[in-house]
Amino acid sequence: MRRALLAVAAVVAAAVARPGVAAAQRPDVLRVGAAGPYTNVTAAVAAAHPHDTVVVEPGVYREETVVIDRPLTLLGREGAVLDGEGRRGLVVVAADSVSVLGLTLRDTGITFVDDRAALRVERVRFCHIEGNRIENAFFGIYLANAGDCVVRNNVLIAHGDRESRAGNGIHLWYSARVTIEDNRVEGHRDGIYFEFVEDSRVRGNRSQDNLRYGLHFMFSDGCSYLRNSFRRNGAGVAVMYTRGVVMEGNDFDDNRGGAAFGLLLKEITDSRIAGNRFHRNSVGIHAEGANRLEVVENDFVANGWAVQVLANSEESSFRRNNFVGNSFDVSTNSRRTYSTFEDNYWDRYRGYDRDRDGTGDVPFRPVRLFSLVVEQNEPALVLQRSFLVTLLDLAESVLPMLTPDNLVDARPALNPIATPWRPS
Repeated sequence: MRRALLAVAAVVAAAVARPGVAAAQRPDVLRVGAAGPYTNVTAAVAAAHPHDTVVVEPGVYREETVVIDRPLTLLGREGAVLDGEGRRGLVVVAADSVSVLGLTLRDTGITFVDDRAALRVERVRFCHIEGNRIENAFFGIYLANAGDCVVRNNVLIAHGDRESRAGNGIHLWYSARVTIEDNRVEGHRDGIYFEFVEDSRVRGNRSQDNLRYGLHFMFSDGCSYLRNSFRRNGAGVAVMYTRGVVMEGNDFDDNRGGAAFGLLLKEITDSRIAGNRFHRNSVGIHAEGANRLEVVENDFVANGWAVQVLANSEESSFRRNNFVGNSFDVSTNSRRTYSTFEDNYWDRYRGYDRDRDGTGDVPFRPVRLFSLVVEQNEPALVLQRSFLVTLLDLAESVLPMLTPDNLVDARPALNPIATPWRPS
């Protein structure tokens, strides 16, 4: 890790050390440590010229918030710690083209006056935040009015006990073209938070054990969320008031509780949800006002409810998904639905395939009558495995009267579908 960060710093320095530039104009390296020449980070930053590198040697540094107001690289050696002593934020980036690499930032303390952060980036472009460890911060990494930035391979660990006393791990507001990649975020209010963010990428992150959401984003169009793990959060991911979202290859696992979702969709349009795994969530996907979605080749395994799709969700298509071991595969709140299910694999399907084309000859109705009973009276769940419920569902399957008459899969697959989680 440290070698990689040194390599990154070298690339940054080489990029500005162009042939033909006098040696005096080339980037310098300023060192901070007990032996000097600088004994605190603030003094070294103040002395640095644009594009210099400030190297922080091992040690614990307790000083006022470091404000970086010129393009430079701030590089921490292993064991370099900036300690906020529970009273302040630690680093503020207020210039374009700043890199913050390899530092440990800890103990900002909690405040209800401002959004105090271990590392705050505001009104800048081309920032690079990589390989840092952030411990016990209110907000971890906070980007506001930022663009063309990279936040990669950071570890953010907090120990929030309730939402009102916790901030978000990686927080973006009104930003664009940001890459959030390969970070680990634990114990915050929301692991990753987007609001008014455009054209940004969230890839390969692990967001777990957060108090509210692993990922929470609103009003953030044209973003993609790829190959992330959202595990044991209050709820996995909430997507609200957004269009043009791509969510592929993510793992929504063990997001449980009375109101816990793997993926909550509210007022979202023209988006793609493909190749994800929803495993052991109270609800895999809850869709409310979710229109023109493509939900394809996902695995829904051992959830309470695999999919809850409300009647105000229109023109969405659920195709080639696997539904295995869920208490309820699909539920809705109306006799009519305006979304379609086709070519899915249902482990409860008991039809036949006379022409042997791999699809059932009898349509499958995924909404159980008992799920409608539970929607109206949750304590009825205690009867779920009773013989009475089996008879109830059997009677409804033979002569449907209460379940949605147009929510059927006319071509159910006889064998599980190949997905990224279930190779062929």
